[in-house]
Amino acid sequence: MRRMANPTATFSTSMGDFQVELFTDQMPITAGNFVKLAKSGFYDGLHFHRVIEKFMVQFGCPHSKDPNSPRAGTGDSPFGRIADEHLPNAKLTNARGTLSMANAGPNSGSSQFFINVVDAISKAPRGPGDRPKTPIKMNKITVSDG
Repeated sequence: MRRMANPTATFSTSMGDFQVELFTDQMPITAGNFVKLAKSGFYDGLHFHRVIEKFMVQFGCPHSKDPNSPRAGTGDSPFGRIADEHLPNAKLTNARGTLSMANAGPNSGSSQFFINVVDAISKAPRGPGDRPKTPIKMNKITVSDG
């Protein structure tokens, strides 16, 4: 039986566009959560609230609609939190270019994700709390069907 292709997400940001593959076949809860949020328009208009060169860029906090909000990085999805997902056969890592769920401890995943960097966003000058000095906006995320 032929395996269906995974969906891809196109990120349109104030610094350009890029695409990621969403491993719904290996991480159905985590990837499904991201797809639901992206298709609902949740991420549109939010800002990256944390950038660390050679490490990661983080987005998805609802408080980051205002890029200068002191609460940016502390919010959750309106859909609540999801359970941790550790599948024994998943062969995924935090390699460069991958999208991963951010969390604050067990079963605390929600709307925040980070990208293990391979892009220019991570090189943006930053201020306190690793916040970009010039806001970087997520204009829109579109998800293709796999």
